[in-house]
Amino acid sequence: MEGVIDHTMRALLTRLGPYQRCVTEFLRVTDKLLPERVFHKICPELKQAGVTSNNTPVYLQLLGSNPQILAKNALRAVDLGAKGIDLNFGCPAKTVNKSKGGASLLQTPDLVGDIVACVRDQVPSHIPVTAKVRLGFSDDTLFETLIRRLDKAAPTEITVHARTKVQGYKPPAHWHRINDVKSLTDIPIVANGEVWSTADALQCANVSGCDRLMLARGALMRPELGRLIRQEQNNQQQEVLPWRQIAALLLEFFEAQGHHYDAKYTPSPVKQWLVYLKHYHSQAALLFEQVKRIKDPLEFGKALEIHLRSTDA
Repeated sequence: MEGVIDHTMRALLTRLGPYQRCVTEFLRVTDKLLPERVFHKICPELKQAGVTSNNTPVYLQLLGSNPQILAKNALRAVDLGAKGIDLNFGCPAKTVNKSKGGASLLQTPDLVGDIVACVRDQVPSHIPVTAKVRLGFSDDTLFETLIRRLDKAAPTEITVHARTKVQGYKPPAHWHRINDVKSLTDIPIVANGEVWSTADALQCANVSGCDRLMLARGALMRPELGRLIRQEQNNQQQEVLPWRQIAALLLEFFEAQGHHYDAKYTPSPVKQWLVYLKHYHSQAALLFEQVKRIKDPLEFGKALEIHLRSTDA
């Protein structure tokens, strides 16, 4: 998720949930091989064997439309330590789509297939290459064609966000369309979209026919969601995070941002996270109202500390 889940957030979320892997924000590739510093900036985990502090593998996500250039950059990422390569064909942002990236490529399934095949051919066979797609661009009429083309390209997995680009993030997610194409390929398919709870996860798995799920916004709204889903699957008692622990995570996230970025930018990501959290936590909505206009990092940090102390009272 561009601009939200950076390495500091990945460290927090993978510590809370039993994720098999996580993915970086996308690295935009245009017409050249990018320098090593660019890879390290978007994926600092490369300096620690390509895993988070919780030893969760990190796949480096690439976005672009040139098969050969993407393949060269994928190989560089692997040489630097990436545990896998994820190819983004799902981003619905207008700025990305105008430059022939993300979901705009769903209009040309052959090009999507060429990109995946080229990257798969260049990257060592033991390194996973995954593709993230949607049901289509304006509609889903090319979805079956896309899956057949991906089947020939042979990625390790295909993640499907069960909406078109035009549908964006508007409910519902059409999980049944994933089930429609499972017979077209033996490649594992990962379902994504509108999974906010353990009940959603079970329904998504049942309707899509997938036993693998990808969480995105749901993991920001409920940081422990991955763990809750696994506990539900294993018939274990669910361990819901109390707000006090989430408030502590907010402060930890803010402080981690301060260690890696210019201090003046540190309040914004925390505010973004609060916007997600308030969907499930009324305390997040109240805290957001208290801090939304604070720009000074010191004042912002003090506000978080005061709030955390008040939850312990």
